[in-house]
Amino acid sequence: MAEADAAIDTQPMLLVNNIEVIYDHVILVLKGVSLEVPEQGIVALLGANGAGKTTTLKAVSNLLRAERGDITKGSIEFRGKRIDSLTPAQLVQQGVIQVMEGRHCFEHLTVEENLLTGAYTRRDGGAAIERDLDLVYSYFPRLKNRSRAQAGYTSGGEQQMTAIGRALMSRPQMILLDEPSMGLAPQLVEEIFEIVERLNKDEGVTFLLAEQNTNIALRYADHGYILENGRVVLDGSAAELRENTDVKEFYLGISEGERISFRDVKHYRRRKRWLT
Repeated sequence: MAEADAAIDTQPMLLVNNIEVIYDHVILVLKGVSLEVPEQGIVALLGANGAGKTTTLKAVSNLLRAERGDITKGSIEFRGKRIDSLTPAQLVQQGVIQVMEGRHCFEHLTVEENLLTGAYTRRDGGAAIERDLDLVYSYFPRLKNRSRAQAGYTSGGEQQMTAIGRALMSRPQMILLDEPSMGLAPQLVEEIFEIVERLNKDEGVTFLLAEQNTNIALRYADHGYILENGRVVLDGSAAELRENTDVKEFYLGISEGERISFRDVKHYRRRKRWLT
């Protein structure tokens, strides 16, 4: 019995097992991607534009079909149960929600109205929703000051905060966060990631985030996966990846000695599990 309990405790919250994604029945985008996200962890998907980060998130949140994409191989489990056949709405009820790249606020609604749309599926009453709205404002005081402003007229940073706050209003267990730094000034990026860290530590929200800014992602994440051309080519703890020579050279912009061509660098050794 003790062994069974230990197995449950070590089971990842999210398990993506060797998935393959094809768009329009022709274009192979993900090629055997596997990853794990532990309970209350922050895991980063890293890589250049077009590496497959956003597609991986959409595969988890089941938003692929809206773009004529399909998972043709592999499986996705959340808390030990298959979720790849659920609708996005069912996934939100399970506690998994995605914050899309580009923020995607309802521009004609106020900031507060945007936040309240995140509570649309809840059935626990107005008082509980008001408490969570106050909680969101405690993490994002800028939004409280701008609560009556039309979202389309707020800054990019405020729109990103609104999108994350809206996700929090659904009381998620896991947030899939796509390119939170895109188009934001460095100071705002730092502020967003600090809030993500606080939400993780204080509220127990698990994060799987896709990010091109490898430097800041590895400062706040616990673990990272690097994707290239739809494959996981390297993974490890954030500390290990920060010290990896190739990661320093091509993702952190740090060169030890003479800078070399990408073609001359050895290919990453993939773990055996990616090839099985």
